[in-house]
Amino acid sequence: MSKSIVVAPATTADRTAGPVTPSWVLSGKPETRSKELARSHDRTSNVMAWDCTAGSFTWHYSKDEVLVVLEGEAFITNETGEERRIGPGDVVFFPAGTSSKWHVPKYIRKVAFLRHTMPRPFGLAVLAWNLFLRIVGLQVASPLMMVLMLDPIGL
Repeated sequence: MSKSIVVAPATTADRTAGPVTPSWVLSGKPETRSKELARSHDRTSNVMAWDCTAGSFTWHYSKDEVLVVLEGEAFITNETGEERRIGPGDVVFFPAGTSSKWHVPKYIRKVAFLRHTMPRPFGLAVLAWNLFLRIVGLQVASPLMMVLMLDPIGL
């Protein structure tokens, strides 16, 4: 399987519009637009361009998310009640399984890096596997991909 570097403008205009999940909305009528810019070959990570109009809502994170604010601002409140303003250039990390209240006064645009989490023992096994491959001078590949490459008919 070939891999290539992906370059995509975060300002792309062809994002898909949609409302915030209605049960998450606290006030206003926030509308979002999003577009997937890239996805990893193992489909565990992706990069999204996202923007949102004015409103307040609670966002529930099912994946780890790192975001970089490109334009506008929002006030986010974590599960302990601490509120923070985020604006252009700010980087924020939301672990999978958490929730955050968002208040967008006017508009916000971000790029988000999302990653599916895996149980800690599996993550440690993948790290150990990759370290082993680097030590012996082989190209890094996931254990599953190595099994599939070495046993293509799945026996």
